[in-house]
Amino acid sequence: MATTGHDTLNLPPAMIEGATASADWIVVWPVALALVGAGLLVMLRNQRAMQSVFAGLVVLAIIVSNVYLLLRVFEAGPLAMTMGKWLPPFGITFAADMTSALFALAASVAALVIVIFAKVELDEREYRFGFYPLLLLLLCGVSGSFLTGDIFNLYVWFEVMLIASFGLLILGGRRIQIDGAVKYGFLNFLATTLFLIAIAYLYGITGTLNMADIAQKSAQAPIGPLLTVSGLFLFAFGIKAAAFPANAWLPAAYHTPAVAVSALFGGLLTKVGAYAAYRVLVLLLPEGRGMLEPVILVIAVATMILGPLGALAQTNLRRAIGFLVIGGIGVLFAGLTLGTQHGIGGGVIYAVHSILTLTAFYLVGGLVERMSGTQDIRYMGGIYTANAPLSILFIILVFAIAGLPPFLGLWPKILLVEGGVRAGEWVIVATLLLNSLLTLIAASRLWAHIFWRNGHEGARSEQPNETLRRLTSDETRLGLAPTIVLVALIVVLGLFPNWLIEAGGIAAIDMLNPERYISAVFAGVPH
Repeated sequence: MATTGHDTLNLPPAMIEGATASADWIVVWPVALALVGAGLLVMLRNQRAMQSVFAGLVVLAIIVSNVYLLLRVFEAGPLAMTMGKWLPPFGITFAADMTSALFALAASVAALVIVIFAKVELDEREYRFGFYPLLLLLLCGVSGSFLTGDIFNLYVWFEVMLIASFGLLILGGRRIQIDGAVKYGFLNFLATTLFLIAIAYLYGITGTLNMADIAQKSAQAPIGPLLTVSGLFLFAFGIKAAAFPANAWLPAAYHTPAVAVSALFGGLLTKVGAYAAYRVLVLLLPEGRGMLEPVILVIAVATMILGPLGALAQTNLRRAIGFLVIGGIGVLFAGLTLGTQHGIGGGVIYAVHSILTLTAFYLVGGLVERMSGTQDIRYMGGIYTANAPLSILFIILVFAIAGLPPFLGLWPKILLVEGGVRAGEWVIVATLLLNSLLTLIAASRLWAHIFWRNGHEGARSEQPNETLRRLTSDETRLGLAPTIVLVALIVVLGLFPNWLIEAGGIAAIDMLNPERYISAVFAGVPH
């Protein structure tokens, strides 16, 4: 009988022999649909009437894929497939566990609302220059970051996001957008450079780029190099997530583009940095996270406090919301500091809440700006009388982002506080409660300036605001209506959180004990 090459040389098999099960392709569909959709929309860029409809259908298909993926993970645990017929760890793996499935689903839901909302404010130039292709390309990068099982591939998806976000940030060509893009670009280029250096060091230590393989080998790595690599990853992802001390770029950039772009960035981009920090420091390098815990604690505490304090000092609405985004990143780093089931589970649920709530916050803020004609809250008074539903949406989001009952933000805060109490991390517990209080004060101040007061700040505050205008029928139908649906989803998830809390628990268990994740990735590899 003839022998194969690897039998003769006593080498292990390196190629996948059979076909990948058709159901397992679901793990790449969210990425593939967004990428193909972006390419097709580039070819259709002169067909304005088709742009938003086609983009909406693509994102809807991505949502369906993500729902099916989440159900598969709920039923059978982590799911993986490896590209190019190469067995892991040689081929590029896509893998979905509960954490990545939840993040991907929340991101696609937020993107669908933004696709609809964008029709309200886009002009002919922004259509022609590719808003919708860039949006789908950004969603492709976000989905790829959540679903990849290869750490160099994670860097690639970061670059895809960076390219798309640059395009969206400068779309319109106003001077303030260029200024915001320079600040955004400089620190993000620094972050990706540090990320790439950290990957090179990690490959030198472990000899692999496959995340499941790294999770198995990192425990045997020398302590010194492991601490260096973990510190580089923490710094890179901290910049990406806009955590202290490298967070000034976010409020300086996110208020400059169109409102739909601000919502897309505020809801999605910073969460990718936080997700990467969780994935790398909890799943891949838990020893490094443990050694860096005091540093992460300082980052979390400072970010949780300085975020809402920054919002209190702002008169620009979207800059204030940007500082609230930063405060939420501090909460996510609090979960990373704890590193327990309650901490990781609470952090994952909080990220889902933050994606949906901050997207809605930016969209409501955009409608307020359209009614008032300004971003300055000192000249936005009287909107309660002009549009009561908008004021109700805003106050719901104020309560949700502060973590008040019965809204979605309450449950992850409870889990995080409970985790802090159990771990004896009283600094984290106290700062989480202080963050909720400061966030409530900062966001309520915005509501009072915009809705409660009758007119402009100063002597005319009790006089009607004559600069306000009503929302048009298109703004109500395409802007207000989808925002109401998104806020309603936030309320429903807050009232019925059991499945999400269960999912967060599963996500934490699989992060802290990655046996199921590793088994899913190496399922087809002969032992």
